[in-house]
Amino acid sequence: MSTQTELFDLSGKVALICGGASGIGLAIAEAFVRHGAQAVIGSRTQEKVEEAATHLDGLANTSGDDVVATGVTIDVTNQHSIEHAVRKAMDVFGGLHILVNCAGIHCKKPTFDLTENEFNDLYNLHVTGSLRAAQVCGHIFREQHDGCIINLASISSFVDLVEVAAYAAAKNAVLGLTRSLANEWAKYGIRTNAIAPGFVPTAINRKFIEGTDRGRRIIEHTPMARFGEAMEIAGGAVYLASPAGRFVNGHTLVIDGGFQACGIGDSTTTSE
Repeated sequence: MSTQTELFDLSGKVALICGGASGIGLAIAEAFVRHGAQAVIGSRTQEKVEEAATHLDGLANTSGDDVVATGVTIDVTNQHSIEHAVRKAMDVFGGLHILVNCAGIHCKKPTFDLTENEFNDLYNLHVTGSLRAAQVCGHIFREQHDGCIINLASISSFVDLVEVAAYAAAKNAVLGLTRSLANEWAKYGIRTNAIAPGFVPTAINRKFIEGTDRGRRIIEHTPMARFGEAMEIAGGAVYLASPAGRFVNGHTLVIDGGFQACGIGDSTTTSE
């Protein structure tokens, strides 16, 4: 029987994290490296991916040519960009075993004012972008009969949030994509799961929830009475990618402090 340490050991695994230069993506990359994996950080900005890779190498106390992370510019709306990132992963680390689809954008506005282009941009990045990356990486995973795909869904995949129709629709579609890939690709040794984070302040949503009335109401509806932290989401990714999660397939792991489960209970706010 595996020891507790072995259950969460990612040694020998190489992970491509799309959207890995900041926020939840970077936290997942940090957690993977701490558990023994090598990480390829993908983002649209070269400076950011280089900074992230240097940061991750520092966590692992690497020296010389012994690196645990590398950065690559990637645009998941472009097939050739993804293929280039995968080739770099193979060239630098000699393999690829894990894909995390964490690239994301946001659009908050009244749905009457939402344009078709805005809707399509979110869908193209979150859904079609995840499919593109899964297809490119999936060819490698199928050949080696070993692969793990983790898509980032959202709490808005399950509950309604006003004025984010495009984002919510895209994140709902991520659930369907996750189940479809899990059902079709398991025979190739590929597991596909998703993580649905609750409210974690990041660059794309911070201005909407920190210090706002919406943020206050979110916390009131969260039994743990606070926002989440990126590293709390990353723990779920380690579980899904590690031997501990090897029989988990087609599942969406909700990490939300109880937001989705909240009904009528004691107030989570305090007063003097």
